[in-house]
Amino acid sequence: MWFLFSILTALAWGGADLFYKKGSDSNDKYSHLKIVVMVGLVMGIHATGFSLYKGIEFHPFDMVKYLPVSFFYIVSMTIGYVGLRYLELSISSPVQNSSGAITAILLFIFFRQDIDWIHIIGVVIITVGVIGIAIVEKQEENKIMRLNNIQVDNKYQLGFMAVMFPIIYALLDGAGTFADGIYLDELKLMSEDSALLAYEYTFFICAAITFIYLKGVKKVQFNVFKERDKACAAILETTGQFFYVYAMSAYAIIAAPLIASYSIFSVILSRIFLKEKLTPKHYFVIAIVMLGIIILGVADEL
Repeated sequence: MWFLFSILTALAWGGADLFYKKGSDSNDKYSHLKIVVMVGLVMGIHATGFSLYKGIEFHPFDMVKYLPVSFFYIVSMTIGYVGLRYLELSISSPVQNSSGAITAILLFIFFRQDIDWIHIIGVVIITVGVIGIAIVEKQEENKIMRLNNIQVDNKYQLGFMAVMFPIIYALLDGAGTFADGIYLDELKLMSEDSALLAYEYTFFICAAITFIYLKGVKKVQFNVFKERDKACAAILETTGQFFYVYAMSAYAIIAAPLIASYSIFSVILSRIFLKEKLTPKHYFVIAIVMLGIIILGVADEL
């Protein structure tokens, strides 16, 4: 089931990326904090509903126990939200999701893994494709700028700081996913349900603090009921998180790079809804990633 959970996570987070970008505003310096509020709110609601539905007894100390993982995830996501104000989704997402390769490498180095060659080939192909899509995107962006001699919108700037956001995200998210692999797969320190609730309630607390900061300190106009794009992103983010913990608990070293391929879905959706065009190079790299996914799917059935 880890393969199915990984694919569902990738689909959900690919859709979330699209709405993150639509909900980002380069002219609103608090845009990223508003996204944090929306994601935390939805996660808190989901955690409460999920625990009541399944009759799970939540222990607040689990949030402390899981805090190292939650810290890396929440900080990396916030940095990613900031980056979306300055860097095009189709470029930032693939760069960010190289974190899957970082996680696989760390798990391979620090923990003895029983991996066959088919899985290794699938992971390598997906990782190459994810990195390749970022390279292709930057090449195409530079080409368009030269041919049209146009000034790119501020929200798509490719300055040093803009590019650094997804890189920092990748490093932090990779470390968080590595820690998650230890907690859920390698050492089994927590159950999937406990980890999910701990993370979602921690994010909810961060969202509450952020909301108080925005409304009470900065006096920012912010109505959660009018943030449709951010709400859609939050719902898809939470949906992906639900499937993510079960994928990671089963086969972290393979699931992490596979889930990172959600950048491909982000690119496709950004072309459809943000009116950006796919070139033959894009189709080629997407085909590479799909091949890697198919290989892992076949390997899971063997």
